[in-house]
Amino acid sequence: MSTADFQIEDAGGGGAVLKLSGDWTTMSLGKAAVKLGDRLEGRSVQSVDLTELGRFDTAGALALVQASGCAIPSGAFDTRPEAGRIYAMVETLERQTAGPAPRPPSLTRFFAKIGHGVHDAGAEFLLSMAFLGRLMGASGHAVRRPGDIRWAAWVSQADRAGLDALPIIAVTNFFIGAVIAFLGANLLTQFGAGVFTVQLVAVAVLRELAVLITAILLAGRSASSFAAEIGSMRMNQEVDAMQVMGVNPFQALVIPRLAAMLVMMPLLTFVGMLAGFMGGALVTWSQLDYGPAFFIQRVSEDPLMGQHLMVGMIKAPVFAIVIAAIGCRQGMAVAGDVESLGRRVTAAVVQAIFAIIALDAVFALIFLELNL
Repeated sequence: MSTADFQIEDAGGGGAVLKLSGDWTTMSLGKAAVKLGDRLEGRSVQSVDLTELGRFDTAGALALVQASGCAIPSGAFDTRPEAGRIYAMVETLERQTAGPAPRPPSLTRFFAKIGHGVHDAGAEFLLSMAFLGRLMGASGHAVRRPGDIRWAAWVSQADRAGLDALPIIAVTNFFIGAVIAFLGANLLTQFGAGVFTVQLVAVAVLRELAVLITAILLAGRSASSFAAEIGSMRMNQEVDAMQVMGVNPFQALVIPRLAAMLVMMPLLTFVGMLAGFMGGALVTWSQLDYGPAFFIQRVSEDPLMGQHLMVGMIKAPVFAIVIAAIGCRQGMAVAGDVESLGRRVTAAVVQAIFAIIALDAVFALIFLELNL
């Protein structure tokens, strides 16, 4: 194998005679292509001497095409017709290859991005509605035929999504109740109304914070878990295998998770309320010297506490349905690659938290109109 080389002789009139030597191949081309382009800049090739040319492949042909600007005469390769055929093929492809598309203006790219976003949002909405319809059909089938419910899967999901989340939910709500009590004690004692710190903690925990904090924690914990589990099964084609065997994926994968969340969410919310009360009672005891007995008495004597408890517990099953449905929906939408799995798990958490906060605002407006 000899290194590619060339010589250029002046042919008069701005033309040049190109003499090639050595092997013009991928392995032996080296820097000859760059040097040839610099030497031929602004000059046309009138003829080519191929007497000392060795092997010739598409890399050598591309170097000649780019250096000469596709200006080598068609009869230059008569002594080496096989090299001529290679050169003609590469020249044709290079000539027909379109250049890079012009970059659109910034304003055009901006509106294009908005259009793509609207299109993606609309497609996501349609797919979510289709998933909701299938979920309602599977839920109706489970209600009509409870014998088809996979109780083992339901118990397993209830244990993983509910009982395993008990410590973090209790601890988080405990500190939330303590923070609310700190704020109330600090603010209300300035106006001589420190005793109302108990009502502040009770109303905030029962009505809003316990169910909201529990739902957000489960959205980050269970919605991502549902999306990852079902998504990995989609990647491994286990969901397709279920359909081939006649097993409804919604009955096997979605309904147990939905049922587990419906049962465990109210229980975890109630535990969160108790933990929030404990945090608030501890702070009022230490900061205001109101003992636990006084805290319990103030809560039990307020006639509206039952109403606040009902408001908080009404939200729990709705949030449970949202968390389970979004997690399973994103899991079912996973494609066959890991990148899709990561995007869908992230989307499950973000959409679930956003939906919970939005629904909580809707509930607040509804209960305000109902004077609850």
